[in-house]
Amino acid sequence: MINSITEWEINVLLWIQEHIRVSFLTPVMQFITSLGDKGFIWIMVCVFLILFRKTRKIGIVAAVSLALNGLIVNLVLKTRIMRIRPFILEEQLELITQIPNDYSFPSGHTSAAFATAVILFMGLPKRIGIPAMVLAVFMGLSRLYVGVHFPTDVLAGALIGILAAMFTWYFFKKYIFKDLQKLQ
Repeated sequence: MINSITEWEINVLLWIQEHIRVSFLTPVMQFITSLGDKGFIWIMVCVFLILFRKTRKIGIVAAVSLALNGLIVNLVLKTRIMRIRPFILEEQLELITQIPNDYSFPSGHTSAAFATAVILFMGLPKRIGIPAMVLAVFMGLSRLYVGVHFPTDVLAGALIGILAAMFTWYFFKKYIFKDLQKLQ
């Protein structure tokens, strides 16, 4: 069963490579992917929110969500599951970004994006929360586009990020910031 799932996923990635990769879209997807390197964009968003009194609580919750997600993904799952990257398994799959130096499952870029974006969606006005969620979705898609993750890596990353965010939000709301609510 694992082999048939992996085969299906490689076929999806090869289809993306053949039918979706186009010259004008490639630099956009490479840029979106690079924003997630080392969680850079999400760390900067958290720091920015923490700097202002009005958004400080949301920034702290987002930072804790991001940290919790990072522990789960990078210290627990990737080191235990040790899934090989798709471009290593399939020589026809062309990698169009830097070679990652860790394992494939789950997608750390995607999980970090969702761990932060869900908090922004829950805590900030729609004009900020919706674009954050859209960026999270495109971050996940970019990982498929550039050839570094299998589809299930990205789906699992999104799910883990969402769960980390929801756990963190409700934990903080119940025990730390009892007045935590969506800012208007």
